Amino acid sequence: MLRSYYNINAIEAGLDEAGRGCLAGPVVAAAVILPKDYTHEWLNDSKQLNQKQRQALRIEIERDAISFAVAEASNEEIDKINILKASFLAMHRAVESLKLRPEHLLIDGNRFTPYPLIPHTCIVKGDAKFLSIAAASILAKTYRDDLMEKLAIEFPNYRWEQNAGYPTLFHKKAIKEHGFTPFHRLTFRSEIKISSLSNK
Repeated sequence: MLRSYYNINAIEAGLDEAGRGCLAGPVVAAAVILPKDYTHEWLNDSKQLNQKQRQALRIEIERDAISFAVAEASNEEIDKINILKASFLAMHRAVESLKLRPEHLLIDGNRFTPYPLIPHTCIVKGDAKFLSIAAASILAKTYRDDLMEKLAIEFPNYRWEQNAGYPTLFHKKAIKEHGFTPFHRLTFRSEIKISSLSNK
């Protein structure tokens, strides 16, 4: 059972991101403030759940959360400042969008750029330890998957509705055949054997 809080005396927001390792699309972050006494039998790290479970949990999280927000950093921003900084930027934007200002941030991972005037704690594999971080991981993942499905309609050759922009073998082959789209992260070219790409 995941923990309901880290500090019972503070308004806590759990933060997580989705899409850091993708070749295309934005990185998406979510911030979630849950009630202190919140419990859930099968809320867990989004990677441990299937799509149907994540979508069902998304509805419950958005219903039960005291406040939640989802934000993103674009592929252009990722190329400009690098993926790690862009992930933190998306997290900051999510915090900014919360209707209730948190007093403490729980970050999934081991690094974070401090948010002004709000202390934080980094927790490795936090999405498998704290409910608020797990909830944030689910919102970030489902929001981003929905976004990539919509983009896949415009760019069907890459099957983003299936791979969400991650570097699958099919996605890499599609880039070699069709070139890059405006949503690809150009600084991630090292993930692909660029010498065999066409100049499209």
